[in-house]
Amino acid sequence: MGKGCMTATKYFLFLFNLIFFLFGGVIMGFGLWLLLDNQSFIVVLNNSTAVKVACYILIGVGAFSMLMGFLGCLGAIYEIRCLLGLYFTCLLLILLAQITAGTLIYFQKALLNDEMSKIVTKVLDKYPGNNSTTEQAWDFIQRNMECCGWNGRLDWNGNMVIINSSGLLFPCSCQNISVTTGNFSDSGFCEAQTPDWPVYDTGCATSVESWLLTNIWVILGICLAVAFIELLGMMLSICLCRNIHTEYSKVPKY
Repeated sequence: MGKGCMTATKYFLFLFNLIFFLFGGVIMGFGLWLLLDNQSFIVVLNNSTAVKVACYILIGVGAFSMLMGFLGCLGAIYEIRCLLGLYFTCLLLILLAQITAGTLIYFQKALLNDEMSKIVTKVLDKYPGNNSTTEQAWDFIQRNMECCGWNGRLDWNGNMVIINSSGLLFPCSCQNISVTTGNFSDSGFCEAQTPDWPVYDTGCATSVESWLLTNIWVILGICLAVAFIELLGMMLSICLCRNIHTEYSKVPKY
């Protein structure tokens, strides 16, 4: 490899790793946002160990990506072969982990849906309870996604307030405002005038799936872009690593 090409590869790899460092910061920030934001969907799932672990994994991956970007920058600028080799190995492992995670999510969709259904059902059965943050988050989801329950309105049938009430109560956040005017209550429940609740018929699971299908090309585009960037980084690092010739006779001996 010519000297000019080596120099271009070195600085291009440095720029790539700088972007990778910033990208890791974005991932870590996203994980922290999901874990700490009171209005995000993660609040509803705060009783799920698996979801919390997923957030901590995002934070860990982001921090690890930032460390990798830093090591890659050092390896590229100072032409340190061991750092470049370590950088290549870590990128390869991350790419394999992403492919494995995507495959598991795709083939375990039914299991994930069942887990989500169980978690949301527990939230609905205890509504209104002591965890007001969780309830506010779920109300926010139902109002903005125009849905009721996870699989449908029948998910609310296990709620003890509705069961023990002498009136015809239904969750206010489920109320279909196109059918009736909103008469929201501080208790979280409204009283229906007829046995048929004036609520949305669609479950939130369907709304989430519809959102994913609507934005599927954006999601796939982001995933492919990330994979392409990682492959590019692997190619640049291995090319630079193979063309660095260390003069070991000049290395100090202790």
